This record gives sequence, structure tokens and C-alpha cells, in this order.
Amino acid sequence: MRILIAEDEATSRRLLEILLRKWGHDVVVTRHGREAWEAFQADDPPPMAILDWMMPGLDGVEICRRIRRMTSAPPVYLILLTARGQKEDTVLGLEAGANDYITKPFDPAELRARIEVGRRVVELQSALAGRVRDLQDALDHVQLLQGLLPICMYCHRIRDDHDTWRKLEEYIESHSDAHFSHGLCPECLAEHHPDKERMQPAGDSAPAKT
Repeated sequence: MRILIAEDEATSRRLLEILLRKWGHDVVVTRHGREAWEAFQADDPPPMAILDWMMPGLDGVEICRRIRRMTSAPPVYLILLTARGQKEDTVLGLEAGANDYITKPFDPAELRARIEVGRRVVELQSALAGRVRDLQDALDHVQLLQGLLPICMYCHRIRDDHDTWRKLEEYIESHSDAHFSHGLCPECLAEHHPDKERMQPAGDSAPAKT
């Protein structure tokens, strides 16, 4: 998984990068909040980020707030990393939009476990988004006929939205996925083609054999 690191302290940044690469992740390294924010303006931003709280210019909490305001973007799993461990700090970080919170100095095993939780959440969100897209594609192919349709009482043509009278089958085909094949019902066959009607097999009306 691609994970963005935003850490202004060189030693911590390098340690995070080494650990994440060791665990098999692709790492996007940024040195401060501005670089991290610019990375999230790209067409394909990382689905997870580890953000240091205290950074010059733009801190991790503000990045969380800005990312959560990007309603059109895919959701990003955000982990705040900080030496501030008070309950009020935790509440502030979560209210800003962080998904998780880990204090410095962090334990590598704990960090890895929290990243795995985030990975599962990201995968579930991605699968759900795929289902939603499939449903939308299906709905886009469904066309419904509804409302009051003006139809001629003699020729049965329908007046469309452009005030044009169209054949019934043409109108239905253009507003649905239905297609027509033409045939003759028994009543019309008898009325319009009586000679062919007399040639039809007698069927059940034929005398039974003894």
C-alpha cells in the first residue's frame, strides 16, 4: 500500500521510511505539511498517511481538516504521530478528522498493527466504492416510462417531449431497453388474412380418433 509520511524531523522520518519499506509498503516521503498537502492535490493521492502533529507552516491536525473537506476525493486513512499524549490532544486530533493516533516514541510493533487496521479499512472502502460504481452503472442503463403519455385514440401514436407524434413501438424502444418483433394475433389474422386463417391447423378442434 502507498503510505505518505509527513515528518519534519529527519531521524524520525528516516526511521518511518525504513520500517514501512521493510513491511512492504510504497512510501511517499514529505518533509513538512506543505509538501504533504501538495501530494494530496495529485490525481491519485496515497490512501493512507502518517502525519506528524507539530510541523512548521502546516501541522498534521490542519492537514486532517483540509483532507476531510475534500468531499470529492477518495477517503484517506489518517494516523497522527505526536509526542502530545493528553486526552484533550487525542480528542482534538480525532475531531480534526484523524482515524488513529500514536504517540512518540512509538513502538514499531504497535505502529505496524495500527497500519494493518488502516489497510483493512481502506480495502473495505475501496470494495464498497466499486460496488457503488457497479450499481450506478446498472442504474444508468435502466430507463423508466412514467407519467402521463398523450396517445392518439385512433392511430395510437404517442406525442413525445418535442411535440412530435411517434409510433408507439418507436417511442417505447427509445425510452427503454425493449425491442419489438412483429407478428399477428389470432383476432387480427382472422380479420385481415381470413384465407391464411382458414389454412391454420385445426388443433384441438379436430375430431378425435377412435
